[in-house]
Amino acid sequence: MSKRYTPREMLEKLISFNTVSDRSNLDLITFVETYLAEYGVTSIRVPDETGTKAALHAHIGPSEDGGVVLSAHTDVVPVKGQAWSQDPFASWVSNGKLYGRGSADMKGFAATVLAKVPDFIAADLQRPIHIALSYDEEVGCFGAPPLVRDMLAKGPRPSFAIVGEPTNMKVVTAHKGIAVYKTTITGHPAHSSQLHRGVSAISAAAKLISWLDAQTADNKAKADPDNAFEPPYTTLHSGVIKGGEAHNITAQHCEFITDFRLLPGDSKEAWLEAYRTFIDSQVLPDMQAISGDCGIEVEELAYVPGLSEEADGLAETEARGLTGDNARHVVVYATEGGIFQEHGVSTVVCGPGSIDQAHQADEFIELVELDRCAAFLDRLIGRLS
Repeated sequence: MSKRYTPREMLEKLISFNTVSDRSNLDLITFVETYLAEYGVTSIRVPDETGTKAALHAHIGPSEDGGVVLSAHTDVVPVKGQAWSQDPFASWVSNGKLYGRGSADMKGFAATVLAKVPDFIAADLQRPIHIALSYDEEVGCFGAPPLVRDMLAKGPRPSFAIVGEPTNMKVVTAHKGIAVYKTTITGHPAHSSQLHRGVSAISAAAKLISWLDAQTADNKAKADPDNAFEPPYTTLHSGVIKGGEAHNITAQHCEFITDFRLLPGDSKEAWLEAYRTFIDSQVLPDMQAISGDCGIEVEELAYVPGLSEEADGLAETEARGLTGDNARHVVVYATEGGIFQEHGVSTVVCGPGSIDQAHQADEFIELVELDRCAAFLDRLIGRLS
C-alpha cells in the first residue's frame, strides 16, 4: 500500500519536481503513476510527440459514464530572473503559508486531489471520479486537447469537469480565450537617404500594430456596461517586437507577437479575417508596388478557447452545491476549461489559492486553502456516493 499523504505533504512532493514548461515532466508523471498503482488504480499516459512530456488520466469508481473529472496542469512558469528568498523547488512553510513554485498555480489542487485518492477508493462511489493531469498549459495549453480526446475516446466519459486553477474556491463560470499570432514582415532594404526606393518592415509593423490598437479602442468604446469581465471587451495586444539591422537601412525584416484576449463567443476566425483584410488591402499593396519581394505572413502560435457561461450547466450546479457560492465570478485569464467545454463536457473553474500569487517570486498558498479544497472534495465524495 502506498504512503498516505496529507495535502500538504503531497504538495511538497509535487513542488520538488522541477516542471518548468521547457523541461520534462516525466518524473512527476512517473511518481503519480506509481502512487496510483500502489492503490490499485490504473492510469493512462498520453505522451507528447517528443516523448519527453506526458499527460495522465485515471478514474476511480464504476467504469461507466458520468461523474466528474478533476483537472490540473503539471507544468509551472520559470523562476529565472525572479528574486526568490529560498529554493523555489524546496518548499517551506511560514505563517500559515506554503511557499514554492507551483504552490498556487496549480499544484495545490493536484496535490489535494491525489492526497484524497484513498478516500475516493474507500467510498461507495456510484459515479466515477476522474483525475486528469496535463502538460504545457503555461505555454499554450498544448497538452490538454490530446488528453481530453484520449479520455473521451477510451472512456468512461465524465459528465462534468472542475478545473482547479486558483480561485480561492469560488466558482468561476466563464473566462476569456486567447489566440497568439506571430506576424512576420519582409521589406526591401535601401539606404535611408533614398527612402523612396526601400520598404521598411518596421514601418509596416507600426501600421499593423496601430490598427490592432485601434480595434481595442473601438471595442472599449462599444463595450457592454453589464459585461462582468474586466476589461469588458476583447483586447488585441502586441507584446514582443524585433527587427531592423541599422539606423540607416530600411528594415528588411520585422516580426512581432500579438495576443487576442477574446470574450467568450468572440470568434478568433473573424478577428483574423479582419486583420488579414487590412493587411491585404491597406498595407501590402504599397509595399509590393516598390518590390515584389515584400510580404507579410501571419502564423498562429497558440489558441485556448474561452469558457462560456452555461444555462443550467451541470458543472455550475454541482460546484455551487458543494461550495455554497452563488455569486457570479468570471476571470480574464485562460484555462483548460474551454477545451473540456468544446468537447461537450460541462465545466467550471474552482480551486484553492489566489491567482494573485501565480507566477510571482515566493509564490505561496495558504494552508487553509488546502483544507478548504479537501473539505470540498469530501463533499464531492458524498455527492457521488
